[in-house]
Amino acid sequence: MKRLLISGIGILVLALIVAGLAVCGTVPLSTTSVSGESVADDSVAAGNNRFAFDLYRRLAAEPAHAGDNLFFSPYSISSALAITCEGARGTTADEIESVLHLPENKTLRRAGFAWLDAGLNRGSANYTLRTANALWAEETYPFLPEYIDTATRWYGANVTNLDFINDPGGSRETINRWVEGETEEKIRDLLPPGSIDDLTRLVITNAIYFKGTWTGQFDANETTKEEFRVGPDETVTVPMMHGNAVYPYMETDTLRVLEMPYAHGNETELAMLVLLPKEDTLTAAEEALDAERLAGLRESLVSQNVRVFFPKFTLDAEYNLPSTLAAMGMPTAFTDDADLSGMDGTRDLFVTGVFHKAFVDVNEEGTEAAAATGVVVGGGAAPVFRADHPFIFLITEKDSGAILFMGRIVNPEGT
Repeated sequence: MKRLLISGIGILVLALIVAGLAVCGTVPLSTTSVSGESVADDSVAAGNNRFAFDLYRRLAAEPAHAGDNLFFSPYSISSALAITCEGARGTTADEIESVLHLPENKTLRRAGFAWLDAGLNRGSANYTLRTANALWAEETYPFLPEYIDTATRWYGANVTNLDFINDPGGSRETINRWVEGETEEKIRDLLPPGSIDDLTRLVITNAIYFKGTWTGQFDANETTKEEFRVGPDETVTVPMMHGNAVYPYMETDTLRVLEMPYAHGNETELAMLVLLPKEDTLTAAEEALDAERLAGLRESLVSQNVRVFFPKFTLDAEYNLPSTLAAMGMPTAFTDDADLSGMDGTRDLFVTGVFHKAFVDVNEEGTEAAAATGVVVGGGAAPVFRADHPFIFLITEKDSGAILFMGRIVNPEGT
């Protein structure tokens, strides 16, 4: 489901940039002592940003998304899959770590996510920003205590037991209600019908929500209907906001770069960074999706008076990511060869789905954005017994094994 109010061509809205989560990875290093080790707090953020660029390119290249808008939360996906990785071993773990660009050192990884989550949930009177993780476990399934403890201690993922076996539909609704509550009802039905069944053993969820106002808000009375070029010979009419204020701005021969800050008081600074190609294709903007190049662009921003024309837009997007993530380099987690033995001590589990939904509304006052990710983990597929050809059957006394009746069916309608 996508509500298309702007085209993917012409404007590339990179992200909500959070200090400490900056997409360009230019946040200064700070260190925290964890278990006697010096932990670089931005190591997870830098990996998350690399994953963001990789996933953007992969989604943009997929035929299913040709000409579509894209919007997703790399941090939501990374968080849910990092908790999954905590239970992975061998090749399965190596592939997840590589695709997400996670620190190989588990102490760095865990401390990095804990530090970032704490910062996102610090709270502010100027904006709303929060993230939450949760585990939803089959009530009869014996997960390893150390896995549950790691998820709870480092990722804040408390466990709720559900009856997936006897009530998969009700369990799905419970998880979806939690997601709705954590995202102010902006993300609904994260897990679609059929995503949970009686073989589901665990669901790992992340939700993230942001609502902030521009430092310099647009005057709604100045918003007018104007054309937006979606291609060389195609335009659409959109509500275009008008502003004239001091913004960090720079341009190159092929690109204009604008940073629009959100009101923050003395709290964590947030802003929207926009890459606008001078041509009507996204080529110049997409070529800048590299940590070093983007850092250079941001360092070149200079505060100056800028006349801004920016479209209002609302976008809903949803993705089922197994095939995308497999193509990016982590196929094993989705097969019978998966090793999630760190969760339960067996090789019976594998990932059956990675569902992601995202929402963003950009208007004169500011921005509201939300996203959620659900990683569904199930057991081996149930064997299929279809008696649609001749068979032999026996009626036995179970204790002794004595055969009391015996026969065969060649034609169920015969005599």
